[in-house]
Amino acid sequence: MKILLILAALAAFPAHAAFKCKDEKGITHIGDTPPAGCANVVMYEVTPSGTVLRKIDPTPTGEQLRLRQEEEARAKEAAKQAAEQRRKDVALLATYASEKDIDTSRDLNLKPIEGRIKSAQERTAAVDKRQKELEAEMEFYQAGKSTKVTGKNREAPPQLKADLERVKAEKVALAKAVSDYEKEMQEVRERYDTDKRRWVELKQMHREGRLDLRDPKELEAAKKGAPNKPGVKKYNIYIVPAN
Repeated sequence: MKILLILAALAAFPAHAAFKCKDEKGITHIGDTPPAGCANVVMYEVTPSGTVLRKIDPTPTGEQLRLRQEEEARAKEAAKQAAEQRRKDVALLATYASEKDIDTSRDLNLKPIEGRIKSAQERTAAVDKRQKELEAEMEFYQAGKSTKVTGKNREAPPQLKADLERVKAEKVALAKAVSDYEKEMQEVRERYDTDKRRWVELKQMHREGRLDLRDPKELEAAKKGAPNKPGVKKYNIYIVPAN
């Protein structure tokens, strides 16, 4: 009886490699070529003895293909961001030895901006003074005084009007420059504050043994037990998402 069952099982397979699958309803399909019933399910190429030669995934639908491409794009972008964060972390740790170093670097970067603000403020004071002088001169003509010869009011000289407009425009430009410099200073402070918080976080992770800034390819090779290449530097282990 057992022999008959074995022979029946062998008879279910062609004499050469065949294609086999189980469809959505649980029905098994076997054929020399991929059966139509295997179109939407995983199919296997098997030997006459039933050994699987390869697995054949079903052809994805348009929607499945779109979702797969979107997932691959997201994974690629995530890997790109992780690589960029790792580069920044390595540079941050290599640049500063302490929080004081970060503060010192911040102050050095703020000093030139403070100098530009001071120069703009000094120039603004000079422009204010010149504007008052020009306005005082302009009042002479706006007072409606007339000449003894013609009896007509004097017209303000064109150059005086032009000078007054020029100093007013310069005053506006200086005010904008000071505002831009102050905004730049705030951005510098915020950037260094962010760097300091990240630096402290990395140091804490290092103390806890959670720091690893190796390339993902190197990490994957380490997981597989691949030998390290000469000259490759090791770190303690860590994987932490960027803030």
